Amino acid sequence: MKKLTILGATGTIGLNTLDVVARNPDRFEVFALTANTNDEGLAQQCIDWQPRFAVMADSQGAQRLRERLGGQCKNTEVLEGVPSLELVAGSPEVDFVMAGIVGAAGLLPSLAAARAGKRVLLANKEALVMSGRLFIDAVRDNGAELLPIDSEHNAIFQCMPPNHHGGLEVAGIRRILLTASGGPFRESSPAELAKVTPEQACAHPNWVMGRKISVDSATMMNKGLEVIEACWLFETTPDCLQVVIHPQSIVHSMVEYDDGSVLAQLGNPDMRTPIAHALSWPERMGSGVDSLDLAAIGGLSFESADMQRFPCLRLGFEAAAAGGAASTTLNAANEIAVAAFLDGQIRFTDIATLVESALDKHPGGEPRSLDEVLAIDASARRAACEQVARLAA
Repeated sequence: MKKLTILGATGTIGLNTLDVVARNPDRFEVFALTANTNDEGLAQQCIDWQPRFAVMADSQGAQRLRERLGGQCKNTEVLEGVPSLELVAGSPEVDFVMAGIVGAAGLLPSLAAARAGKRVLLANKEALVMSGRLFIDAVRDNGAELLPIDSEHNAIFQCMPPNHHGGLEVAGIRRILLTASGGPFRESSPAELAKVTPEQACAHPNWVMGRKISVDSATMMNKGLEVIEACWLFETTPDCLQVVIHPQSIVHSMVEYDDGSVLAQLGNPDMRTPIAHALSWPERMGSGVDSLDLAAIGGLSFESADMQRFPCLRLGFEAAAAGGAASTTLNAANEIAVAAFLDGQIRFTDIATLVESALDKHPGGEPRSLDEVLAIDASARRAACEQVARLAA
């Protein structure tokens, strides 16, 4: 029986993880559940799962959670704040940590899990994008396991040889083909993109996701972040990666070998597949996902990614090539820009403008400590906020 901490339990990844765990009750025990502001959702999860710990982001949320629970979870201790997130991620009792917190907020607890030698199920790509080498070194130096949950990176992992460490060349791989749905604006004109509303941007055609990641998918920044993530996960460079638009979201990514073979992982667009794979690896277990009916789908199509229509994808490649502080800056500026767009302060097309401006000013170099990463992140956020104010004026 493996003990599991779920960081971001009330979000899409957390809900899907609990669904998979419920289908395999003999394999997992929920040790800790965490949430940002959704105390109502976390309270119900605590009643259902009776975890040892429940963590809210702040003291007000924790107090609301205690009041909601009353005496229904006598063995659940309610905690609060980042140190408590790190505690439940790195506890000696925990085997697996689902890193499902969205954005930079997930960095510290995810890193704590890596430093404690856990199996880290990484759905929070921003943690790796921000800290890069520091995160990978923490995994290696502490004997942790890093398994990707993003459907694309999980697909690549499944298509690679069992022992693929040492880079693509050692594994006999020519390139990685990273698929993308293209989001809701794949065929939109520049004039149409300038008028996009938050509601339109959050209406993804294939996947059910939170608002921030839905906007990232619409701008294709999500794919730019995934390019950076893939470079770290698979020890490669952006010139060995190609983004291919695949509107059906059935082929989740592909790996091309030196002999010309291309291996692909296919499945219905359901996050329970990569979650179940990472929880049970190297074995397989049931996920609740329906069988893929290719005859009913009828056809699969692919096209080149348009980096002029989606400059955020270009920026992701550029940050991956620059390395170091560029990726941290890209992520920080994008989080500020997306929040401003969702609040109605800037236009959809301003997101790329704001991020590019931040990258033009980034300090360069490779952060040598977590403090340096956090300082670069904070500086980029301040600059991005100033740019938002200018654009909104």
